Amino acid sequence: MPWEEVITPGRFGGQTVIVTGAASGIGRATALRVAREGGRVIASDLSGGGLEALVAAHPGLDLVPVAGDISTEDAVQAVAAAGGAAVDALVNNAGIMDSFQPVHELDDATWERVLAVNLTSMMRLMRAVVPGMIKAGHGAIVNISSEAGLRGGAAGTAYTVSKHAVIGLTRSAAVMYARRGIRVNAVAPGGTRTNIKAEFASQLAAEVLGPLMQANVPPLAEAEELAAAITFLASRDSSNINGAVLASDNGWNAV
Repeated sequence: MPWEEVITPGRFGGQTVIVTGAASGIGRATALRVAREGGRVIASDLSGGGLEALVAAHPGLDLVPVAGDISTEDAVQAVAAAGGAAVDALVNNAGIMDSFQPVHELDDATWERVLAVNLTSMMRLMRAVVPGMIKAGHGAIVNISSEAGLRGGAAGTAYTVSKHAVIGLTRSAAVMYARRGIRVNAVAPGGTRTNIKAEFASQLAAEVLGPLMQANVPPLAEAEELAAAITFLASRDSSNINGAVLASDNGWNAV
C-alpha cells in the first residue's frame, strides 16, 4: 500500500519551530508538516530563492524565511533571533555530503566544510536556543544524523565522522538537559529522495562501497516519510523519548 502523509491538525499549535535546510528535501517536508499542523516555522536555508519559492507556494502557512550559511555564527544568530525568546523545537537538518573520500584522499577543505555544516552548525544553534528552553522549562531538539552515523560503509570519511558526532552531540545534550524539560533525539535517515548529490570522487571508495550499497541499500524513501519521524520526535507525542537515535531507513541498519 502506498504511504500517505496524515496531518494532525493543531499538533504544533502555538509553537515556534526552527527547521534548517528547509528549502528542499527532508527540511522542506518537515517545515511544511509542522506549519500544516499549526506551528510557526523559522525556515533556514542557504538558498534564499528556495525559501522564497517555499513561502510563495504556501501563502496560508506561517513560514518565516531566514536565508544564510548556517555554518557561520552570523546566520545562527539571525535564525535564533527570528525564533525569539521561546523556541519550542529545533530541527537541525541542514547538511551536505562528501564525495566518499577515504582518509588518505581527504583534503582539508572538504573535511572542514562538511564538519562545519553537519556538526558545528548544530552545536551553535543548540547553544543559541537552549537557554530559552531552560527558562521555559521545556523544549525538543531533533538532530538529523544518517545511516552513516550508524555504520562505516555508507559514505566517505568526513560525512561519516560528522554524522557519528551528531549522535554524540545528541546523547550528551539529552543527559545534560533531561531534568530541565528538554528532550534531544536524533533521526538517522537511510536513502531518501532529495537533491543532495553523492558522487564518488575516489576509485577506492567505489570499489569498496559500491558493491555494499548495491547489495544492501533499500529503496529510496520520500522526504515526507522522514518528516513524519522527525515531527513525531519534535512534538509532545514523544514526551517520554530522550536520547534516542531513530533509524528511519526501511531496516537498512538491521542488515
